[in-house]
Amino acid sequence: MSYEFIKVEKEEHITIITINRPEVMNALHPPICREMDSAFNEFADDPDAWVAILTGAGEKAFSAGNDLKWQAQHGGDAVKEGLKGLRGGFGGITFRFDLFKPVIAAVNGLALGGGFECALACDIIIAAENAFFGLPEPTVGLMAGAGGVHRLPRVIPYHVAMGVILTGGRITAQEALKLGLANEVVPREKLMETAMAWAQRIMACSPLAVRASKEASLKGLDMSLEEACRTVFPGQMTMIQSEDYVEGPKAFAEKRKPQWKGK
Repeated sequence: MSYEFIKVEKEEHITIITINRPEVMNALHPPICREMDSAFNEFADDPDAWVAILTGAGEKAFSAGNDLKWQAQHGGDAVKEGLKGLRGGFGGITFRFDLFKPVIAAVNGLALGGGFECALACDIIIAAENAFFGLPEPTVGLMAGAGGVHRLPRVIPYHVAMGVILTGGRITAQEALKLGLANEVVPREKLMETAMAWAQRIMACSPLAVRASKEASLKGLDMSLEEACRTVFPGQMTMIQSEDYVEGPKAFAEKRKPQWKGK
């Protein structure tokens, strides 16, 4: 499928989705959100796609978030209508709670508002040294309604999160690393190389075991510890019944690398 506002590249089992509106700091309007939703739908549904990397074009911004100029021109109702029916919500990912394949955010610059919310919806965040994170919505009369006000207090200390949310403040890449928001901070020129290295490390593991682990981790957060430990989630059953479940121990016993099939 051809896209106007994003680029989608596939390498082995890795899907790279690039927000491609650098002229407007990769701001997200309904048309690009629909394209991103389509790309993530394809990734989710493709059995040969195991890991996704989300990044932005250019050196300044991962995404500046909601395209306020587009909203000012077309109106808030047009934004709501344009996002209606998206499987993954804003940016095609912020409300995608049924995706258990891993997604890496390679944050190449500013990640503000909806852009930050897209990064927060990913499982691993690799940040360039020039990256900044923030939820400036209240400064323009809005709120971070695509999950930002809910996810941020869950991943960094409450008072730090509220300091960002209530003032529209920013977090530097180094601060994000210290807070546990970012997994790694690297020079801008090494960002994609590092994100790809993380993807390769994930792919050294069984893809079904990875998905089962992500599903259990996410769904277990809403349960008591005992309930979560005693629950067998669907992904775990799929893993147990798979060829890879046999291949892993066999490869270990034979002292060789496993040949994962994802089935």
